[in-house]
Parts: sequence; structure tokens; C-alpha cells
Amino acid sequence: MWGMAKWTPKYEAPEPLEGPVVATVTGGTILWFVLFLVQVPFYGWFADRDLGWWVWTCLAGAGLGLIGIWYVRRRDAAIRRAAAGRPAAEG
Repeated sequence: MWGMAKWTPKYEAPEPLEGPVVATVTGGTILWFVLFLVQVPFYGWFADRDLGWWVWTCLAGAGLGLIGIWYVRRRDAAIRRAAAGRPAAEG
């Protein structure tokens, strides 16, 4: 009924911004872990107020950040290989 015309973009999407992605993700991961370490001594205070999930959210952020660091480092290496015209290494 509505067709694709409704969802067709009117303008081209801009080029993605490329910056220090590895440094940004690493910094964010460190920040999450520091926040976890700062909150651990006060876990009882958080738990008494039903806010214990704050502490675990920080730990989850640090853990997901480690996965993110692995991902963006591989992505950055693949971009460099593609720019150099080399095929990706198997394995």
C-alpha cells in the first residue's frame, strides 16, 4: 500500500567519520572498568537501595568493551590491508 517511495532517502548519506576508533573504544573500556572498581567498595550501599545493577552494568560495559577492542583492532587491520591492496590472511 505505501510502497518503497516513502522510505527512499531524499539525500545521499554522508561518508562515515573515521577517527581514532581503537583509542576511543579502549578509553571507554577503561572508563567502565574504573567505574566498576570505584563502586565495588560501596556495593552494600547500592544493594540497600536496589541499585546493585549499577555495579554490574559497569562490569558488563568493561567486558563488552574488551570484545569491542578486539573487533575494532581487527577492523582497523583489515582497512589497512585493503588500502595496501593485500588480501586478508586466512585464519
